[in-house]
Amino acid sequence: MKVAIVWSGDEHSPPLEQSRYQAVAQALRAVGLEPIGVIYNDVVAAEVKIQLHQVQAVLVWVNPLQQDSNRHILDVMLREIAMAGVYVSTHPDMILKLGTKEVLFKTKDMTWGCETHLYSTLFELQLQLPNHLKKGSRVLKQYRGNDGIGVWKVQAHPADATLLRVRHAPRANLEIDMSFAAFYQMLEPYFANAGKIIDQTYQYRLTEGMVRCYLVQDKVVGFGYQEINALYPMPFGEVARLPTERLYYPENQVEFQAIRQSMESQWLQQLCQILEIKATDLPMIWDADFLFSDMDKDSFVLCEINVSCVSPFPDSTLEVLAKAVHHKLMA
Repeated sequence: MKVAIVWSGDEHSPPLEQSRYQAVAQALRAVGLEPIGVIYNDVVAAEVKIQLHQVQAVLVWVNPLQQDSNRHILDVMLREIAMAGVYVSTHPDMILKLGTKEVLFKTKDMTWGCETHLYSTLFELQLQLPNHLKKGSRVLKQYRGNDGIGVWKVQAHPADATLLRVRHAPRANLEIDMSFAAFYQMLEPYFANAGKIIDQTYQYRLTEGMVRCYLVQDKVVGFGYQEINALYPMPFGEVARLPTERLYYPENQVEFQAIRQSMESQWLQQLCQILEIKATDLPMIWDADFLFSDMDKDSFVLCEINVSCVSPFPDSTLEVLAKAVHHKLMA
């Protein structure tokens, strides 16, 4: 049985055996599956669709935003492929349930939650944000995005009530002062095409790092830890520090067992109930990012769930992933 491994690229991209997904291909072969490398961009969508109709499963690694394009054409194709009987992970409908920032709002009452608001219109943002800022700094996140695109730290200006102090999360950005009107105008495009903005309390303990929990469907398979990440606090006028390298660990790493226990004993079940999904329909590979909570030294706050393009990941993931794909195709 053939499994397509789909990732973003062009005619200059390396073949599967020289790509970052070569280890995934090796793991699939080890369980008797035949991996097929498929490099995707919108220009070759028609050719890719023909290829995907000829496989039994499709594993997709394509970001929501990629070089000024989005996944609209790809997602339409993947829905068509799935309707034809090909198994797709992650299915676009699952991304909309699990992989957008709205999941932070829907699960805010879980123990991984914090004070979270959702703005469906620019008017709601203009009406509510000033009051929320009175309680402290906020983090605003656009509905769909990656690599910090559309993620902003926002706080009231310390000396001028007419201004905001803001910083965009992508690398090497400065914190800047701007008027409320200018900030609202900059965020207005996020509401296009039924877009939304999620507003969370800024977590000051992010200086202690971020923990990424990797899962294959409903099984915790590893962890990542990054000491410095987006929106790390810096003195005003200084360029944001570059992220540190993410270190990877197996699922039994002692330091992360509190997250593993919470995920396996309560969070997964609650998440599936809230989103009305079956555990068997969870993505073949996905991850959840956690910050240390300001409310309790032994608790965590969900920062983001990633399902569109989870890469790289711990080596401990590979065998479990391959076996899960094989099991799905044999069922």
